[in-house]
Amino acid sequence: MNIYQSFLFLLAIFTITYCDEHDHKYEEGQEVVLWMNTVGPYHNRQETYNYFSLPFCRGSKKEISHYHETLGENILGVELEYSGVEINYKRDKEKTDFCEITLTHENYDAFTYAIKNHYWYQMFIDDLPIWGIVGEMDESGKSAYIWTHKKFEIGYNGKRIVDVNLTSESKVQIQPNTKLTFSYEIVWRLSNIEFTNRFDKYLDPGFFQHKIHWFSIFNSFMMVLFLVGLVSMILLRTLRKDYARYGKDEDLDDMERDLGDEYGWKQVHGDVFRPPAHPILFCSLIGSGYQIATVTILCIVITILGDLYTERALLFSTAIFLYAAASVINGYAGGSLYSRMGGQLWMKQLIVGAFFVPFLICGVSFLVNFISIYYGSSRSIPFTVMLSVTAICLFVILPLTAIGTVLGRNISGKINHPCRTNAVPRPIPEKKWFMEPYVIIFASGILPFGSIFIEMYFIFTSFWAYKIYYVYGFMLLVFLILTVVTVCVTIVATYFLLNSEDYRWQWTSFLAGASSSIYVYFYAIYYFLFKTKMYGMFQTVFYFGYMALFSVGLGIMCGTFGYVGTQAFVRKIYSHKID
Repeated sequence: MNIYQSFLFLLAIFTITYCDEHDHKYEEGQEVVLWMNTVGPYHNRQETYNYFSLPFCRGSKKEISHYHETLGENILGVELEYSGVEINYKRDKEKTDFCEITLTHENYDAFTYAIKNHYWYQMFIDDLPIWGIVGEMDESGKSAYIWTHKKFEIGYNGKRIVDVNLTSESKVQIQPNTKLTFSYEIVWRLSNIEFTNRFDKYLDPGFFQHKIHWFSIFNSFMMVLFLVGLVSMILLRTLRKDYARYGKDEDLDDMERDLGDEYGWKQVHGDVFRPPAHPILFCSLIGSGYQIATVTILCIVITILGDLYTERALLFSTAIFLYAAASVINGYAGGSLYSRMGGQLWMKQLIVGAFFVPFLICGVSFLVNFISIYYGSSRSIPFTVMLSVTAICLFVILPLTAIGTVLGRNISGKINHPCRTNAVPRPIPEKKWFMEPYVIIFASGILPFGSIFIEMYFIFTSFWAYKIYYVYGFMLLVFLILTVVTVCVTIVATYFLLNSEDYRWQWTSFLAGASSSIYVYFYAIYYFLFKTKMYGMFQTVFYFGYMALFSVGLGIMCGTFGYVGTQAFVRKIYSHKID
């Protein structure tokens, strides 16, 4: 068993589920299951309902083994139900009626509403998704027609299913108090598609590998070179001035040196390592940023190696597992930083660090879940899943965070600032409006956002529309570029802040790095208004709620990048003050 297989095995245990009954290999005549998943309006991808919430009928075949859903599938609203349609491997089936219903006025209204709102449904055969449309209106928009015949063309290679296509036929006008007969047809075709490549048909290389995608990467790379050069120039210029000054003024005492300093940042060396306001919250955010960054990079790398996007909800389940496992990193980073700041309430910091992000996620999820239950959507999270998430927080995340906190405080929690901190804080002089921290913070987010906004379009389209994001190599490059740009911009912003003799750089560096998430959310508003056709309260709340969560998570991660990079810069330039 290799490392990847071992990881999937642990993931399966973590999500309290089991592998599917079959291994994607069939003998001739063996049963092939057609799962019915969800149905919903085409323009509202996340507004989904159980397939049989519409008055569809099931096939006559009832016996089937129980299907186990993973935690990720439960949260994402996957509701697989057996269709009752009999399909046997490599055995064609002529057009066969499998059920019949009588259209009552209630059923007629339900179908008419679904057809007017362009309802689509999703099915699965051997974990391959299939989409179909419920029906269509005539040109006048007064009569509704429903497709009553499903023709499945299934491609096979050896003992494996490698391709599935659905053709909807037999358009019938629906009217109250009439009967509808549903039928299906199975055609098996030999295919030369390899099993490992069977998911390629769902990808869209023309969209994701467009020239503009490559151009955005090149443009961002040039931005990185510019910013790295700018930071290097500031650093080298500062240190060179330091070396020249110390070589010339060795005979001056400390007061004369401070009065004679040309650059304002040197004046605040006695306050620059003063702990920031609200240190518990600050350290918890930094620890959470380390955790989110770890989960992000691991998910990207694992997906590049293992194509997690080809399995239903596997990427999401992986992210849950990794987030819980990375809690020890959260505790280590946040606990050690809080100890270096001289904090004493380490238990309080541990709890805040462990539950800050889960609390935000649960808060938004509760709001969306409340509306989802009101709508009767499959997106509503079952109570048992809530209990599972609570158990993960209490019995996995909290203990691992505690372990990380203890390790962080004992291994790297010793105060080791290069400068002594004055007993009395130095007054912060007045400065120009454009040197105020809030101006620096908002201005600092422009360049990092500029390095990722094109990639945001592809990510948004894959999540909110019907695209499958698979170019995780691009995402890895953009992630690295975003990291470097954020660090460089934050260092420059902090340099200007310190140069104005304002030593409140910790929160400023964090918020300057995090400010790119504000522009991401603004872009999300633009995307909703001009790039989608979403409508209705459920989809709107779902979109803006989870986009707010995405932006907050991105902000915490980028803010951590900014603070960590700036901390190294500040320690570097002030280490010469004690020579």
